[in-house]
Amino acid sequence: MSFTDDALADDDATGLAQRLRCREVSPVEVRDAVAERLARVDPTIRGLGLDRVADPVPGDPDGPFAGVPTLVKESTAVAGWPTTHGSAAVVPVPAPEHGAVTRQLLGLGLDLVGTSRMPEFGLNATTEFVDAEPTRNPYDPEFSAGASSGGAAALVAAGVVPLAHANDGGGSIRIPSAACGLVGLKPGRGVTAPSASGAVMPIDLVAEGVVTRSVRDTARAFAGMSGQALVEGPGSRRLRIGLVLHSPAGGEVDGETRAAVLATAHALEAQGHVVVPHVPAVGPAFVDDFLVYWGLLAFSITVGGRFAFGRSFDPSRLDPLTHGLARHFRTTAPRRPGFLRRLRAVGATYADEFVHHDVLLSPVLAHRTPRLGHLHPAVPFDELRERLVRYVGFTPLQNVAGAPAIAVPAGVDAHGLPVGVHLAAARGDERTLLELAYALEELRGGGPGSRRAPRSAAPAR
Repeated sequence: MSFTDDALADDDATGLAQRLRCREVSPVEVRDAVAERLARVDPTIRGLGLDRVADPVPGDPDGPFAGVPTLVKESTAVAGWPTTHGSAAVVPVPAPEHGAVTRQLLGLGLDLVGTSRMPEFGLNATTEFVDAEPTRNPYDPEFSAGASSGGAAALVAAGVVPLAHANDGGGSIRIPSAACGLVGLKPGRGVTAPSASGAVMPIDLVAEGVVTRSVRDTARAFAGMSGQALVEGPGSRRLRIGLVLHSPAGGEVDGETRAAVLATAHALEAQGHVVVPHVPAVGPAFVDDFLVYWGLLAFSITVGGRFAFGRSFDPSRLDPLTHGLARHFRTTAPRRPGFLRRLRAVGATYADEFVHHDVLLSPVLAHRTPRLGHLHPAVPFDELRERLVRYVGFTPLQNVAGAPAIAVPAGVDAHGLPVGVHLAAARGDERTLLELAYALEELRGGGPGSRRAPRSAAPAR
């Protein structure tokens, strides 16, 4: 962790923006603090891609986060900055113009000071590489920071920047948020800026957002990116909450994760909400179809990379996971005709979940973040596929359905590693998720100025 008594202090983005407006600190002092913190922790964490702290892209001086430094994920177009998509197969060339989400971030007033690392094309749930050092978890550098927005989450959790850009195509905001003890909202489809990669997918899975250390930062960023009203605190409605303890992928949830979810459920009941067990109406068939689609995305990269990324794209340098997923698509798709049609129909099935529920509560992940190496892209593909399916089984459903979901901290386990819980809602209902996240933050004693999660996986009662 890099928190210290400098210009950044332990402020969240909202607090830092206020101090910048009042001229208690200057943008130069803030950037100097970012540079010093990076020098202190990034040689270990390795979350930074491109370093532009000395030459940032400034945001709108009238934006709500004016002068606050941030990082963009390295698949995101910033005019004049190279993008690698986390892959050695891509020869980085400067982007000709800002992407849509870059323009939204600048509109918030954020100063772009660099890029954050990600695994190859965001296909893995850990930020590890066959040809480079991994991104490490600031709570314990022997463990994964999650992915695909792993560099962003690691550096926000470590205190280098108060929030960072992230996006989510199967859990890529929520997974690293849970691994690093952060708040991570995946907005619904089309609510924030369109993703360049999502625009060319047969089913657009990708939502743009941020990872933060406070619910109010997430709410303020979401309001600015979506144009919706700012959510400023817990709601007053008595909610019907479905408690989901088994993912569509099957497999057991580890004891401490399960305990954190149950403790959260009890805390919500104590606030007057009704919590009842629930089993979503999707199962192993959904998982199998999603795996084929995941493979289709990798196959498209292997055969179309030169068209998408230029003639210098070298498919021989793609990592084993990308090749394995592409093979899975080639061998499995003929045996699962109609997988795209079935996935497109998931939205209607998902909407039915909210006839009798307002929110679904579940784990974010089936077990705590693993040690580095457990999900390494060089692990034999069949074994790695099974590990990934079990680990991330709770998060892809909302991407396919186009619905919002949020990861919120629920403390740390016996090893000191963060545990997160997952809240999901119907399309268009980000407000309820943010209101409930505020309530859980208050129960947990977290929020602005809180550097670390409590030493318990249960929220305070």
